Amino acid sequence: MSMEFAPPKYAQVMAAIQERIDRGEYAAGDMLPSESQLVREFGVGRTTVVRALQTLAMQGWIGREHGRGSFVKGRPDAPADRVRPGLASTEEAEEPEDVLGVDRVPAPRHVARLLGVEERTPVIARRRVTRQSDLVTTVETFWFPLEIALGTDLDNPQPLRRGIRHHLQAVKHVRFDHVTERVTARVPTKDEARVLGSTDPVLGVLATVHDPAGAVLLVANIALPGAVHELEDVYQVS
Repeated sequence: MSMEFAPPKYAQVMAAIQERIDRGEYAAGDMLPSESQLVREFGVGRTTVVRALQTLAMQGWIGREHGRGSFVKGRPDAPADRVRPGLASTEEAEEPEDVLGVDRVPAPRHVARLLGVEERTPVIARRRVTRQSDLVTTVETFWFPLEIALGTDLDNPQPLRRGIRHHLQAVKHVRFDHVTERVTARVPTKDEARVLGSTDPVLGVLATVHDPAGAVLLVANIALPGAVHELEDVYQVS
């Protein structure tokens, strides 16, 4: 294949790992080689490997365990080329160093509009990051209506070991039905730039999670560093 039309390096790493999972070389539950091993094997930079693993995790091929590495989940049931960062973010377990802060704050205008409440209505804001090794791969803020957060651990700075979605299902018995996402390319906010250590552009994902009745359970703002992430979709043309 001409290099002019070759897929980006991170996509080549993804394809190789996907092929090994399909062949059974990497079985469900197996730990993947470390990032350092993958860097050496594929002859690429760590950022490329991190990007490949992050995207595979978002697509459901692999999972991640902080401090241990990545493990195989298998071919996902959902279409493999569809990345859903809004949903994936609610399923991530947390480590103590991931949680940046939890506060009761007045809802910003755009959040109040999505939640269907008056501007400056008190809400719970939970701020955190996700990492691959020492690299921050997302900066996330979740806003919860008080009636959703109170009585849960969402207003507690202690880490959620099984993710926001599982916690809400277990404690509040609510079910996630659908997620609305809006993706834009933008510059990071001042706080995001400080956490990321860079003012380079990010992909901003604004996600609204609804229950089966259409009520909004939470709003998430996710900053994906442009150097690490690329969102893409594959769909049938009728």
